[in-house]
Amino acid sequence: MKIDFSKNKDGLVPVIVQDATTKTVLMLGYMNQEAYQKTFETKKVTFFSRSKNRLWTKGEESGNFLNLVDLKVDCDNDTILVKVNPQGPTCHTGSDTCWQERNNQDYGFISKLEETIKDRKENANAEQSYVASLFEKGINKIAQKVGEEAIEVVIEAKDNDDHLFLNESADLLFHYLILLQAKGFQLQDVVSILESREK
Repeated sequence: MKIDFSKNKDGLVPVIVQDATTKTVLMLGYMNQEAYQKTFETKKVTFFSRSKNRLWTKGEESGNFLNLVDLKVDCDNDTILVKVNPQGPTCHTGSDTCWQERNNQDYGFISKLEETIKDRKENANAEQSYVASLFEKGINKIAQKVGEEAIEVVIEAKDNDDHLFLNESADLLFHYLILLQAKGFQLQDVVSILESREK
């Protein structure tokens, strides 16, 4: 891996720090050759602090280390992407990121759908919302709907209509997300169990 530390007079290159699991950008820092070497050797992300004018390992005082997972250099060899497992909040303010964002796993549209389901559960009128009406009917009705949708997925899987199969799969996933929330969980709780089984 060739990094061009000579492009800037101060010998520093920008470093984008990203959570290896959630893909959230946590912070931006700078490295010189020595900081890069120390990061590589210790597996703890080390920067060159422009304000302190010295090497600075993130977490050396707070204990909130950035544990190195992977390191890549961009196409111009003058910017580093560091993927990490953060040990606590990244920002000195106590926030997960230096942009005051939470570092949660985001499943894109599925996460947005989970938020909508949660909102319907807590705020919607059962007469106006299908989801709210399911929550009002209780866990047995929600579990029954998941069972019905699962059977329909199995039936469509045995036929050749991909459109129907995918639509029934979407219905199953939707009702399963409702069931998870009815039980007080989210998809991330299931993903964590799957991750623990990884070999």
